[in-house]
Amino acid sequence: MNHPPDLGDLHHHGQSPWMDNLRREWLTNGELARWVERGIRGLTSNPSIFQKAISSGHDYDEQFGNLIRQGSSVLDAYWDLVTTDINGALALLRPVYDASDGVDGYVSVEIAPDLARDAAGTQRAARRLHERINEPNLYVKIPGTSEGIAPIQTMIAEGRSINVTLIFSLERYAEVMEAYLAGLERAEGDLSRISSVASFFISRVDSEVDRRLDAIATPAALALRGRVAIAQAQVAYAEFRATFQGERWETLVARGARVQRPLWASTSTKNPAYPDTCYVDELIGPDTVNTMPEETIAAFLDHGRVERRVDAHPDAAREVLAAAEAVGVHLADVGEVLEAQGVASFAKAFDDLIGVLQAKAVETTTP
Repeated sequence: MNHPPDLGDLHHHGQSPWMDNLRREWLTNGELARWVERGIRGLTSNPSIFQKAISSGHDYDEQFGNLIRQGSSVLDAYWDLVTTDINGALALLRPVYDASDGVDGYVSVEIAPDLARDAAGTQRAARRLHERINEPNLYVKIPGTSEGIAPIQTMIAEGRSINVTLIFSLERYAEVMEAYLAGLERAEGDLSRISSVASFFISRVDSEVDRRLDAIATPAALALRGRVAIAQAQVAYAEFRATFQGERWETLVARGARVQRPLWASTSTKNPAYPDTCYVDELIGPDTVNTMPEETIAAFLDHGRVERRVDAHPDAAREVLAAAEAVGVHLADVGEVLEAQGVASFAKAFDDLIGVLQAKAVETTTP
């Protein structure tokens, strides 16, 4: 490659670069449109992102104040704010969706985080969001908790496109892929407009694994620092390839089915000792998505390495995971801990934001 990397280089290797952020200012000042022009092909949001966007500055004050004065509850007003942003992003990315024949151009919005352990509530909320924001390039995000698996299957069976989020382990990832396949098998008619991604979180895995490796502190353990998250994602990719082939899958392909792409999430580097593009450079390959905050995108555009590496050394990746287990880091337990932390983190961000909005509502209605 004789030029600085660009987002088109990722797409050339079959990976779709998405942005992991959204705020009202980007819609009004053209920033998101400029990112789309540079090659961003989708967008993800979560409760933490909206908490930061709505709590800082005054971009949402006018709409929020009008809603409260019209008698809206704080919670209903929150969803109106979110829906406005999501609809704006959906419109900007709709041309990408159309040009890619529904492969890209998606915008993700997450159900309320307090539903992560509530299967029936998750199903109702996901269906309600899809009906409220009735656009073909919408992904509703459902956490990949044990309670989320059945709703994921049901939503796919109903023809609704889903982003399965908060996946931290290979065991849960296998359940998510099975839910997608089973949902497609239950769906009626043409499957070509049912889409899904499975959001496999990366950097948080290294943070938790490294903490455990440091506590073990043997040379064999310390040699694994910063290697496990990438290895686990590479093994996940191998499992993805193995799942979406064979007679069962070909039967669905004949009805128009699309693969459920792995989406690499949490790809900003938490440890400053690691390269700031390592969770991009090492996970490039076909039929994948990498959703990145703007800082990680900027780092990649400055000095990223464009090379298909996600499946370059699958056996070596499995050896890293086996070595982690051998020194006493049990990755299934790591996944359970991180899932609980992820659910709690999003719930706290949501609660904090509602608290901020409640205070603003008092200010708005105080003479």
